[in-house]
Amino acid sequence: MAKAKSAYACTECGGRSSKWQGQCPHCAAWNTLVETIAAAPQTRFAAVAGAVAEVRSLASVATRAEPRPPTGIEEFDRVLGGGLVPGGVVLLGGDPGIGKSTLLLQAMAAIGAARRALYVTGEESPEQIAMRAQRLGLINAPVELLAEVQLEAILGAIRMRPPEVVVIDSIQTVYTEALESAPGSVAQVRECAAQLTRLAKQSAITVIMVGHVTKEGAIAGPRVLEHIVDTVLYFEGDTHSSFRLVRAIKNRFGAANELGVFAMTERGLKGVANPSALFLSQHDDAVAGSSILATMEGSRPLLVEVQALVDPVQGGLARRLAVGLDPQRLALLLAVLHRHGGVETGAFDVFVNAVGGVRIGEPAADLAVVGAIYSSLKNTPLGRHSLVFGEVGLAGEIRPVQRGQERLREAAKLGFKRALVPLGNRPKQPIDGLDVVAISRIGEALERWRA
Repeated sequence: MAKAKSAYACTECGGRSSKWQGQCPHCAAWNTLVETIAAAPQTRFAAVAGAVAEVRSLASVATRAEPRPPTGIEEFDRVLGGGLVPGGVVLLGGDPGIGKSTLLLQAMAAIGAARRALYVTGEESPEQIAMRAQRLGLINAPVELLAEVQLEAILGAIRMRPPEVVVIDSIQTVYTEALESAPGSVAQVRECAAQLTRLAKQSAITVIMVGHVTKEGAIAGPRVLEHIVDTVLYFEGDTHSSFRLVRAIKNRFGAANELGVFAMTERGLKGVANPSALFLSQHDDAVAGSSILATMEGSRPLLVEVQALVDPVQGGLARRLAVGLDPQRLALLLAVLHRHGGVETGAFDVFVNAVGGVRIGEPAADLAVVGAIYSSLKNTPLGRHSLVFGEVGLAGEIRPVQRGQERLREAAKLGFKRALVPLGNRPKQPIDGLDVVAISRIGEALERWRA
């Protein structure tokens, strides 16, 4: 904060001087200069600083239970935690061409029917946005467009006619005149994001910012960008596939690691009603090297097929490769399988894959990975209508996982007849149509799979 400086004002004419003088330099009067405090110089944050905040007690802050405005896209609302939050700031990242602008244009078209929506584009012209809207069948959508990259102009337009939802596409193209660095630099991205966030909090405007990603898949720019926003979403999926996953990495107003599943069509992104079918096997008969995992993605139970291929080493060292799963965890599970199950895999290459491009990070996938490896090694199917989940400990024990009841109910809903689960996840009440087998050791699981 800039310090206030002393100044001298003339009592006769009001003229000011930076230092005391016997005679006023403006009206030539003598002994009329009186010391005053000069106003602090304006800083580059003055435009968004707002009124001076006052200290308040927590009990004096009134809360309002207002419904969260929906985006009109059910899967998008799920990832956001139930809809938009007034004053919330959302950061959406993803690879080029994966569908970020398409999703946001669809959401803004639905939002604009009930509230003012402003789409600020820094990468495309309004004509290019209109071409996309025409392809999506949204050419008459009540969305306001602003093609601008200067932050001060964007803030001025928002204050002139405050919208309820603003999309900034993208934050890397926006720059402020207060800094001399080029748009997209660390300083520019940090400064522009901070000022947009402050405006959102002061005016209760929902701001959605699109962020570019690096080669490693992280949002480009300073890491602090993810800390100052309320929600961080990532687009996942192969651009050559029609399916897209939107995952919540951080969410102050909802569950983290929530997952939304979309399919890219000629009319844009459509939510997938039954995402478990996307990640399950399409085999007509049960095959070796496959197991079905009941996993949790945020608040949603998903059934995912885990595949394994165990093949004799063709020369050199044995290879261990995991796609969609933790490679370090794979090495640990192979050691437990050898020590406590008597299954040797040192002379085999082991490849493990989670079908559909989904990434599984929870330890509940341990038992499914072990089952798929054992099935491939013995060339024996585990059974088409069976699924497993559970954490495998280093002592060979099968540990329970969270929300086991929801996983089992999802399996029963999709027609599964048998489940192999940890002893601590055995349901207290029977689940219709589902035979639940509870185990406590890795050896018990191997005996069940041999039978």
